Amino acid sequence: MEEIIEEKEMKLFFKTGIIVLSIIAVFFSSIKYIPQVVTVTGQSNEKKMPIHKVERNEKVISLTFDVDRNDKNLDQVLELLNKYKVKASFFVTGTWVDDNPDELKKILFHGHDIGNHGDNHKHMDLLSKEDCEKEIINLHNKVKEITGIDMKLFRPPYGDYNNTVIYTAKNLGYQSIKWSIDSEDWKNYSKEDIVNKCRQKDTLDKGSIILFHTGTKFTLEALEEVILFFEEENYALVPVSKLIYLEDFTVDISGVQQRKQSVIY
Repeated sequence: MEEIIEEKEMKLFFKTGIIVLSIIAVFFSSIKYIPQVVTVTGQSNEKKMPIHKVERNEKVISLTFDVDRNDKNLDQVLELLNKYKVKASFFVTGTWVDDNPDELKKILFHGHDIGNHGDNHKHMDLLSKEDCEKEIINLHNKVKEITGIDMKLFRPPYGDYNNTVIYTAKNLGYQSIKWSIDSEDWKNYSKEDIVNKCRQKDTLDKGSIILFHTGTKFTLEALEEVILFFEEENYALVPVSKLIYLEDFTVDISGVQQRKQSVIY
């Protein structure tokens, strides 16, 4: 009789053990997926920003040029930059690259950054994640095939972006770059207007990123005066790749990239 009772107790013990282990397994399985849920929530609620400017102690800024279909003064821009030994950053589109592979190589030959400006210069904030990926990847592959380089800088066309655009670019190995000063050369007002936009004291600062375009009416005329002004003010002009921090940084809600503060325990 005692043997029968012991056998029943053993069976009950094993059944109870199996139930407990099953509960534990389910518990830890649910914990495993908590970070994914948190991550998704963060993406939907927290506005992600491209870099507009960089917090720097030195007087250093970057000149950037968006290059699309109209590039009639590109060679002259490159000559002028070379004259003053200035390195800049050129954000190119796929439609331009298709027609100008030799010009693309020329930008690289002169030591400038080449950045991704979207394959077809679309409003990417209106696109799905998959279409955003296509815009970035297609151009990346074109430039790599022609030059052998992997671009790391991305500028959303028209400066339009949302979290999908920023996260997609980041997942593809890109740092998104906007600007802190728009020269407004695309408005074709005048040389003086462009120069004044770049010199405004309320916007010009250490770590500024300035937007120009190739092919616009007065950009070339204004560019030399802008460069000379910055030289007089003791600003060093460097490409974006030399301006930004590549690791251990944050980008605040106004788009300012900052080094992470070290915590001392």
